[in-house]
Amino acid sequence: MAMWDVLREMENLRRDIDSAFRGFGRPQFGEAGFIPGLGVTEYPQINLAEDSDNIYVEALVPGLDPKDLELTVMRGTLTLQGERKEADGRKKAWHRNERGAGRFLRTVEIPAEVEADKVRAEYRNGVLTATLPKAEMAKPKKIDVKVA
Repeated sequence: MAMWDVLREMENLRRDIDSAFRGFGRPQFGEAGFIPGLGVTEYPQINLAEDSDNIYVEALVPGLDPKDLELTVMRGTLTLQGERKEADGRKKAWHRNERGAGRFLRTVEIPAEVEADKVRAEYRNGVLTATLPKAEMAKPKKIDVKVA
């Protein structure tokens, strides 16, 4: 029998309410307001998938130095934060600027408990790929049915 975790449920409710009201008013720190033309789309865009042993996260973060990325896992959430720097430091008169710059923060709820000390992350061709091994208690268990 699964135990009901009141604090986790309250945190999930808070996230749902925050998500429902995101985009009203001006963007807050960590939201995608620095990306012109995308409105309230969250940055970076991610894919989240799982199989019986792992959870996989792919984040589109082209043009970033991997040293400017920070990935953390804590209590059922994955947080990705970093900073996209300007293309070059000189002042310019922009005619078009669609590649926003600045700090970002993206937090995603992980659908199962993971072994945080075994998480692996790799950055290649502008895509950050993280593999989060599921904790043994989160893996599906096959139950044999006996004939009585």
